[in-house]
Amino acid sequence: AICTDISKDGMLEGPAYGLYERLDREFPDVIFTVSGGVSSIDDIIRLDALGMKRVITGKALYENRISLTDLRRFVD
Repeated sequence: AICTDISKDGMLEGPAYGLYERLDREFPDVIFTVSGGVSSIDDIIRLDALGMKRVITGKALYENRISLTDLRRFVD
């Protein structure tokens, strides 16, 4: 399921980590795609540590805050 925190979407201020932690706890069988607020590779590293394996980078990629080379380490 794609979950976008629209209050953070396009803001480049970091994702709603607490929201995704709660969703993962409450719905462990759902694979969530995180969207909204991702601003850097550090956000993706933190989301990965929380078990969020799918992330929409959106504006961060468009504005060259994250590169495809940065993302290569997450490809299985």
